[in-house]
Amino acid sequence: MTTAHFYPIGTPGHAWGDGERAAWRARQVQQRSYARDVVEALQTLPGSLEVVQYGQLESITDSYPLLLAMSRDWDPALPTALVTGGVHGYETSGVHGALQFLRGHAQDYVGRLNLIVVPCVCPWGYERIQRWNRDAFDPNRSFRDGGLIVESASLMNWLAARDDTLLVHLDLHETTDSDADEFDPALASRDGKVWTPETIPDGFYVIGNSENPEPAFQQALIAAVAQITHIAPADAQGNLVGLPLQSPGVVWGESRSIGACAGVTDARFATTTEVYPDSPRSTPAQCNDAQVAAVVAGLEFALANR
Repeated sequence: MTTAHFYPIGTPGHAWGDGERAAWRARQVQQRSYARDVVEALQTLPGSLEVVQYGQLESITDSYPLLLAMSRDWDPALPTALVTGGVHGYETSGVHGALQFLRGHAQDYVGRLNLIVVPCVCPWGYERIQRWNRDAFDPNRSFRDGGLIVESASLMNWLAARDDTLLVHLDLHETTDSDADEFDPALASRDGKVWTPETIPDGFYVIGNSENPEPAFQQALIAAVAQITHIAPADAQGNLVGLPLQSPGVVWGESRSIGACAGVTDARFATTTEVYPDSPRSTPAQCNDAQVAAVVAGLEFALANR
């Protein structure tokens, strides 16, 4: 099923210009605080971690320090892990799952692993519960060509300057009902394309990098999260979000070639987690716990199999 008039901004068949982007931005309302939820939370971390500002996001009305937490006693002899959340700011458990991991589990990796955790890549989107940044660009299609927007470029430049060899990268996401109700229609309207509704999976799943999928790694995450919440079943075509199911809860998707955050490094073990927060079978706490379980399982698998 498709429909011609499916979004209040734009003209069917015509990509947005500056006027449509401005009209879209005017509809976005701040609903929560990055300063309170993320910046303040980062000031209360264990002493084994230090907070680093890797960039600054500025606009006419907003200013956000871009922050990460990393191991204070960095040991070049140890493997390094990157955890990112809030690449899509509306995906709440990505942000709060990363923060929960820092508070409850980062200490477990002292002397075993160097950690870099970026809990909220897109603070403007986090505050407005929005998928895009303020200019209607998708941060999770912008990690290429040196970074297409400030949010991606700042992190890419910081990582490139350090030149760490990364063993594992976990990028924490959600798939929500609002993808079907708001964000997919907005994307089609923005690009002047026809909108074809898709089925939203009910449950947790992971998208492994098709360039280097590491099936056993992906399966280890599914096994850990299955103890917390349910795993998404395939649809009638054997797919999840249009991708063929490889094993329970696991699909392969392009990462580096499309500018997804999970493909920003050469980490051997990389994945995009997808929690479904709108399920009647899941609570917000379970969603956060699922993200933490995936991170811990990923780190432990990588350490055991490097």
